Amino acid sequence: MSNPKTSPVLIGGVAVNPYESLEQLLADVIDPSGKVVPGMAIAINPEKVLKAQSDPQTHDILAQATIPFADGIGVVKALQQKTGKKCVRIAGCELWLDILQHSITHQSKVVLIGAKPEVIAQCNGILTDKKVNVVAYQDGYFNDEAVIFDLIQQTTPDIVIVALGSPKQEKLIAKLRETHSDALYMGVGGSFDVLAGNVKRAPEMWQKMNLEWFYRLIKEPKRFFRQLKLLKFLQLYLFKRL
Repeated sequence: MSNPKTSPVLIGGVAVNPYESLEQLLADVIDPSGKVVPGMAIAINPEKVLKAQSDPQTHDILAQATIPFADGIGVVKALQQKTGKKCVRIAGCELWLDILQHSITHQSKVVLIGAKPEVIAQCNGILTDKKVNVVAYQDGYFNDEAVIFDLIQQTTPDIVIVALGSPKQEKLIAKLRETHSDALYMGVGGSFDVLAGNVKRAPEMWQKMNLEWFYRLIKEPKRFFRQLKLLKFLQLYLFKRL
């Protein structure tokens, strides 16, 4: 397995690669021949950093990531504070599609896992129409993980995209890598719903201003108490204790 070219930086005890562009990240994922490099891509945000500090299992799983990237403006600011580089936020809901786009040339085998049956079926249709080589998919409503292990064993995919939400998706990926390590795994949360058109992202202006989190808070007020926990991350950042 190839090692990523970018060296990680510790943010609150969690390793994060200080990418300065999407292209820099893709260079760690796609080798010079155009093939996908096996590994584990994980989006790191302040919530995951705080969770890792209190939950050893989460910390251990995040430590396994070969492509830990900043998908949260708080982590980006912390990286900039530590490195002095112009690090950027890379949205996981866009990155997985960029990776699949690059996979078309070599017709890398792709497996999709997660979401409702009708949603993942829609995603399969959209991606196969774009010539992505989706060899199998499984919705997120399975009772036994053995179904997923059998699917991976039968298809031996090059890329596995898991949309089960955190930390469930990362925990499943960690188990799958023990039996089939020759693939790139990535957890994408609710991105299947975004691709299917069931969930809308923040307008582009909000994204550019790094206020996508605030837009989601307005749309989903129930997230308010979750966001309050992030004040601890802000405190650690302000006092340079990350």
